[in-house]
Amino acid sequence: MEKSSRTKYIFITGGMVSSLGKGAAAASLGALLQARGYTVYARKFDPYLNIDPGSMSPLQHGEVYVTDDGFETDLDVGYYERFLGVKLSRDGSVSGGRIFWDVLNAERRGDYKGATIQLIPQITDKIKEYITAPAGTDFVLCEIGGTVGDIEGLIFLEAARQLAHDVGRRNVMFVHLTLAPFLENAGELKTKPTQHSVRILLEKGIQADMLIVRSVRMLDMDERKKVSLFCNIPPGNVISGINVDNIYRLPLVYEAQHACRRILEHFGLADRKANISKFRKIAEYLDSDKPPVTIAMVGKYFHVADAYKSLNEALFHAGMANDVRVNINTIDSEALEKMTDAELKKALGKSSGILVPGGFGRRGIKGKIRAAKFARENNVPYLGICFGMQLAVIEFMRNVCGVLDAGSTEFEKKCEAVIDIMPEYDNPADGSTLRLGARQLVIKPGTLAHRIYKKASVSERHRHRYTLNMKYRGVMEKHGMIISGSSPDGALPEILEIKKHPFFIGVQYHPEFQSSPYTSHPLFMAFIKAAMAS
Repeated sequence: MEKSSRTKYIFITGGMVSSLGKGAAAASLGALLQARGYTVYARKFDPYLNIDPGSMSPLQHGEVYVTDDGFETDLDVGYYERFLGVKLSRDGSVSGGRIFWDVLNAERRGDYKGATIQLIPQITDKIKEYITAPAGTDFVLCEIGGTVGDIEGLIFLEAARQLAHDVGRRNVMFVHLTLAPFLENAGELKTKPTQHSVRILLEKGIQADMLIVRSVRMLDMDERKKVSLFCNIPPGNVISGINVDNIYRLPLVYEAQHACRRILEHFGLADRKANISKFRKIAEYLDSDKPPVTIAMVGKYFHVADAYKSLNEALFHAGMANDVRVNINTIDSEALEKMTDAELKKALGKSSGILVPGGFGRRGIKGKIRAAKFARENNVPYLGICFGMQLAVIEFMRNVCGVLDAGSTEFEKKCEAVIDIMPEYDNPADGSTLRLGARQLVIKPGTLAHRIYKKASVSERHRHRYTLNMKYRGVMEKHGMIISGSSPDGALPEILEIKKHPFFIGVQYHPEFQSSPYTSHPLFMAFIKAAMAS
């Protein structure tokens, strides 16, 4: 008799190629389950051997997403938080390196009492420990990164196979994403790659229960039946993962194909009436003709589409909230450095607002400083995030306060250290090199920040080690740039604004991590509203 389990587990795997959209697919399925009243939790397993993605280049791996409890995670965790409206913890994103690190440290402590440490059972057992979710959770979505053919991912697939054995096969579902390429010369979709991918998964002891087949168009019935026959899956469980212009259309795409109903049938659960009004509202917005607002984003990681994923999402959310279409004009900060004043004015002048995001290192800083200067001098709405705030301070100190050699010790040895490292993160004893996660901050009444938040205190997520040197506060505020938000003890500046500017705000934190399509972040909402009026 098969075991009974209150919590149901859905594993999402990918085949053939990476970047098929496993995270967006998993988040969409989870949102549809939520729409039926079920509780959902998410896990992302990445087979790479880095402990976490915190030290990985955005040019290689995309954005580093930060959770409330201060853990640097894979950007797919952002999909889960935005779609599901939940706050995940440090255990929401687990790498192969972290698994091995935990096991080997346990072995050094003697936790295994002299046992031989092997992939099975010690590593697989550790993976299964991380799969667990808070008590009372109906569904746990577990995305396994990479593809089923990757060597480093094999142990995660084995752990998933074992869990299905442990809790009972009817308590686990395997959803597999594949690709059906369209060959123009033949004029048809090819299902053979999907068949091969499912076969590779089967070789690992896992029979896929549902397929999401990425393609340029919907699969027709003959194609579904063909995939069904050769992959040993019911035709109704072959879902078209059609390409969409916006990921927030995916829940409706899956709902139209009864994907959630098929999932619930697999688990023997009731297909409750779904409230999908919020997804329809987003679709209506996408289908409507909205007035455009252009925002110049001045950064240096545009070679990878996902490097500024949460920022792009936050601007989209704010556009919906303001009933406008936000167009992002990406401007490479290094290119901005080489422009003449006339060229810079042409590049930035066509945008209604300027956003300078976070980052690390010397490269491109002069271009970002020039962007802040242009926004300040021309009354263009400006939002500087983390590094974008710090560089706005440097620009203001140099060109308004007359501190000509104002700089940051992050990238300049000899300067007036207007921006300096926080002492506790300079060779810290505990190994913590960044101020990470949610921190409470207080907002000064009567300021633009207070009018935006409409609160005296808020919590925001951080990822930095440098900050404003408070000994320069007096001269800065004397010339019109004030601290409108700070840590509760007043020691650390969190929000800066220019009093006589329509909208010039710099924040030390990352508000984009707390924006969602259902509740846009107030700072981005206000920024877009200011851009509309400029």
